[in-house]
Amino acid sequence: MKRLILASLLAAGLAGVTCAAQADDALKAAMSASHRSTANVARDVARHPYETLTFFGIAPTMTVVELSPGAGWYTEILAPYLRDKGLLIAAGATIKPENRSATMFMQKLNANAAAFDKVRIGVFEPPLTYAIAPANSADMVLTFRYVHNWVGMGDDKLQALLKNVYTVLKPGGVFGVVDHRLPASMKQDAKASSGYVHEAYVIKMVESAGFKLAAKSEINANPKDKANHKSGVWSLPPVLADKEGDRNAYLAIGESDRMTLKFVKP
Repeated sequence: MKRLILASLLAAGLAGVTCAAQADDALKAAMSASHRSTANVARDVARHPYETLTFFGIAPTMTVVELSPGAGWYTEILAPYLRDKGLLIAAGATIKPENRSATMFMQKLNANAAAFDKVRIGVFEPPLTYAIAPANSADMVLTFRYVHNWVGMGDDKLQALLKNVYTVLKPGGVFGVVDHRLPASMKQDAKASSGYVHEAYVIKMVESAGFKLAAKSEINANPKDKANHKSGVWSLPPVLADKEGDRNAYLAIGESDRMTLKFVKP
């Protein structure tokens, strides 16, 4: 009997290792797929997608919501990774003539059915519309470098946004946050107009919505970034918005210092 139990435990362990290896291979395959743009691939060294998604605990069988996907940098990885066994919901602004970025994002999806045909679209237009996903349906919600855009709504509306995120997650679901980190010694203005936010502030606001901080990572840290640039975070690559500044100095700093936070819905 003991041998049978030991054999069963060993088999289960080996199966778990095999599944983890397969998920790891699938993520690497999605990152190296030919549909990714050359410019996006070049930024892997700064954005660390493999390490970041692995830290959040992503798996190819999950239902994952990407909030405000922008031009689709992470969508290029998430969509093929989740295509066969999971589901990606890209939740952003509705397509309108005046909303060029949303239109361009949909054009990107429509141009490559092999990678993006199974992406589901949700509506995420804070502070008014949160048709993200059904309640208790998502295993993971991800936001990349976007929390600073919500700060200007005020704490009450930011809380409402975070509670909507909380609602769509299953119990035990993960809310993964990456954003530009403001040093604790520097003052954060009410609108986070520099693009940087205090890590402690983000943790406080997310936990106030019911989440628990599960882990922090320095995967996306950059000690060269002092967050004191004339044009805020946009002085740094890839934007390089400070045209009067020293371009080579900004390139030497690289992309921003960023917090990487993993929250869990109890």
